[in-house]
Amino acid sequence: MSGVKILLIFNDRVSALQLEQVILKPQGYEVLVEPAFERALYLIENHPLDLVVIEDHLLESDKEDRIAQLIRKQPGLTVLLFTNSGKDQLALKAIRAGVTDLLFPPLASPETSLTIEKALQRKKDLEKWVRSIANRDTRSLQKRVSDLETLQKIGRRITASLNLDSVLAAVVDAAVELTGAEEGSLLLLDEDSSELSMRAARNFREDFVRTFRIPVKDSLIGEVLRAGQPLMINEKTPQKIKTSFLVRSLVYIPLLMDGKAIGVLGVDNRESSHTFSEYELTLLTSLADYATIAIKNARFYTESENERHKWEHILTNVKDGIIVLDTDKRLMLINQTARQIFNLGSTDLAALPDGQVIQNPDLLEILDSTSKPNQKGYEIKLEDGRVFNTQVTSIPEVGLAITMQDITHLKELDRIKSDFVSTVSHDLRSPLTAILGYTELIKRIGPLNPKQKDFIERVQNSVQSITALINDLLDLGKIEAGIDAYKENISISTIAHATIETFENTMTDKSLTLTLDIPAMLPPVYGNPIRLRQMLANLISNAINYTPKSGAITVCARAENDQIILQISDNGPGISPTDQPYIFDKFYRGSNLPPEVAGTGLGLAIVKSIVEDHHGRIWVDSTPGKGSTFTVILPIAQGTNMNESPLKSLPPGL
Repeated sequence: MSGVKILLIFNDRVSALQLEQVILKPQGYEVLVEPAFERALYLIENHPLDLVVIEDHLLESDKEDRIAQLIRKQPGLTVLLFTNSGKDQLALKAIRAGVTDLLFPPLASPETSLTIEKALQRKKDLEKWVRSIANRDTRSLQKRVSDLETLQKIGRRITASLNLDSVLAAVVDAAVELTGAEEGSLLLLDEDSSELSMRAARNFREDFVRTFRIPVKDSLIGEVLRAGQPLMINEKTPQKIKTSFLVRSLVYIPLLMDGKAIGVLGVDNRESSHTFSEYELTLLTSLADYATIAIKNARFYTESENERHKWEHILTNVKDGIIVLDTDKRLMLINQTARQIFNLGSTDLAALPDGQVIQNPDLLEILDSTSKPNQKGYEIKLEDGRVFNTQVTSIPEVGLAITMQDITHLKELDRIKSDFVSTVSHDLRSPLTAILGYTELIKRIGPLNPKQKDFIERVQNSVQSITALINDLLDLGKIEAGIDAYKENISISTIAHATIETFENTMTDKSLTLTLDIPAMLPPVYGNPIRLRQMLANLISNAINYTPKSGAITVCARAENDQIILQISDNGPGISPTDQPYIFDKFYRGSNLPPEVAGTGLGLAIVKSIVEDHHGRIWVDSTPGKGSTFTVILPIAQGTNMNESPLKSLPPGL
């Protein structure tokens, strides 16, 4: 028989030769002869063999162990034992050791050939059986792999699609295909009506699916919902269930969301006798979980979309302009009001840099400025004359939020008020001067008693206070009207030192400590020297007035990013947070100011107007009980080398 290999483990060469030449080779077998047992073990381990015939003399006293050793090398090996010993006792021991059959002398007999043929046939039958088992297991594994691939596709579809009807239909289709069921359905619970309706179905009539409703109460499917556990029915004869149709087999799997059943996935067979297995129950449970995830995703998406539409509606209809930039200053959100402010139309602007969206130089300068990240409020002007109060808020891990309120009408009212005040103030100067002059003349007419002198001094003080107020109002009006147009390159260092000299006596009287940190080589600014000195004088005067005796004042300046940053700090009572947004308004005075400190409430308004007239910015950082720091930023004069010293100093007599 071609291709069949037989190994003879014989020490008796005569017997081996007889078996090889007389029985095996004439029938076409390929024969190997090996007299040494250890060498035979090597051949068995490294060569495919169909049959081994071993002489019992080679097994010595431990026959069972040696035979077992042979079979361990090739568990599917067929072994025959040639022996001259007694049949019964040897046969029992050999078979227990794993021998298929025994050979007895004479080897040339027909019985030897028959025994060998039967042993080989038994090996073929065993191999065929093993292959069938392997094929069966392979088919089972292939089906399981296919089932897993189907589940994986459903999972990918859930994550890739928010179309709930499409996903649920795919789940039901997969349930029918994986289980071989005739019908499949997915029912969801309507909590208002306590009824189940079909959301997806396979092999049901369309009109039945559309109109199907079943109450949870007194129904088999309702029991599944209440128990939250799967139900499987496998019957040989059709059973009528409480859904009004006959089934032979059925599986219901509850859809559980946060421990609560919201629906049921079901498959059934009406005609087929196919029963459902525990494995198919496991597959359906996985599909039910996928359906639950899809429903949860759809609900979350619907809720988020509703929230998005709500906020979009709010942002669209709010009258303030709103712009949100990410950490890279790319546009994330802009509402309709902001689009109208900057004439942006309806173009999609998402993810564009701020410079491509916003062309207003004032707002771009604010967004590009790194000198004061804590500043919140600004005013920007548009080409058409409108003015917007702009708030810039830093949002951690998001970026910047910009809100813009149109204050054009307020600025116009402020202008009208300023014009009125300026006119009235100008007209009041002459009568006040006359009153002050007449009070001086009264003293020359004749002697005055103490009471009269006191009254006259009170009148003079009141007139001087009113005159100071009028002068402040007129100064403010000139600054806002741009009457003081004269500007030149000027040294902030020179102005600061000259201004501080005028307050030396006052600071000495209050025992104040002054720390001055202003480099002489600061770059110049382009400005009006008189107004800049007035600005510094007002800020230093405020610091002196509100700093208690033996307190400390610091005046420092530095150049940074083409700007001069000037700071005046004190350790006075500070400004309450409720007052800080209004301290630069006209006639506003803080609520916690000492009663002995006089003032018109115009000093900081004048300072702000001077700073803005010089294209600068000013703000205050203050903590009640610890003091205040006023920061002024002024642009360095154009064309100035940062390493050059300023060429201009204060004009004579300033």
